[in-house]
Amino acid sequence: MNSSLPSASAVDVEEYKTRFVHYVDRYSNWGKWGPDDELGAANYITPDKVAGAARLVTKGRVFSLALPYDSSGPMTGEWGRTNPIHIMLQDGGDIASGAQKRFGMEYTDDAIYMPTQCGTQWDALAHIFHEGKMYNDRGTELVTSSGAERNAITALTSRLVTRGVLLDVPRSQDVDALEVGTPITTEMLEEAEAVGGATVGEGDVVLIRTGRLGVVRQRGSWGKEYCGGPAPGLAMDAAEFLCERRIAAVATDTWGAEVQPNECLELRQPLHNILIVYAGIVIGEMFDLEELAADCTIDGRYEFMFSAPPLPITGAVGSPVNPLAIK
Repeated sequence: MNSSLPSASAVDVEEYKTRFVHYVDRYSNWGKWGPDDELGAANYITPDKVAGAARLVTKGRVFSLALPYDSSGPMTGEWGRTNPIHIMLQDGGDIASGAQKRFGMEYTDDAIYMPTQCGTQWDALAHIFHEGKMYNDRGTELVTSSGAERNAITALTSRLVTRGVLLDVPRSQDVDALEVGTPITTEMLEEAEAVGGATVGEGDVVLIRTGRLGVVRQRGSWGKEYCGGPAPGLAMDAAEFLCERRIAAVATDTWGAEVQPNECLELRQPLHNILIVYAGIVIGEMFDLEELAADCTIDGRYEFMFSAPPLPITGAVGSPVNPLAIK
């Protein structure tokens, strides 16, 4: 693998911005499913697509792709995001002390506070704006301190059950993990697709592995790469692969999905704008793909049934999720 790819400082800024506008014009789905649509590319998931995904289950093996939601997560407080705070409302001490006698039963109870995007999560279509607009030409006034009135994550609570395809980029590049700062291009996604042998198609959810979670576990610390620091991730030109295939959603095992730092520092997180704002493709982040990738390598099968509907949190612009790959 060639890890000495062009850095942000080497990018022709004007040419990069021209390509961004080209992708926006080419891949915008505004109005495609009508002016009231809030599903975006999830419209590609039809009943036939779900039924076909169910037929992929042959072994009955289920893989959870979620990181633990606990105080040991990657968040540091930057970007306003903290790790989950879990507290016990009733514990074993309350039982032992007899404090619960007035209830006539013995029980434990708990509560949790967490940002919706502090771990394995989906970005809603209301999460990203470009020039004051979110998906389907909707303005900033529709997301207030009370939440999102349109394009909230709740639009997808009965969606995102479909065929999943894993693109194991490190395996196709013959490395254990991608180096930080490596942009994943359309060409690299096509190489990973060819190695896995599962062709990405309309209505699929594409899972993209960089291998960085394996690095994190080996060194025993998150480092900066899972809270905004340098990390491998999708290049802007990955829009060509993802949008041309008419996928429903894409998820990576990294914090921000896109390469960090971005290829052009004058155009931050461009793929979020192209995919979420214009194409209506939701992005998942911090999916744990290590166990699934190992199994795909063993059986040579990189397609599976995928189920990851978000939590029905009214007005939310993101959602924690426990994604399942079922083989």
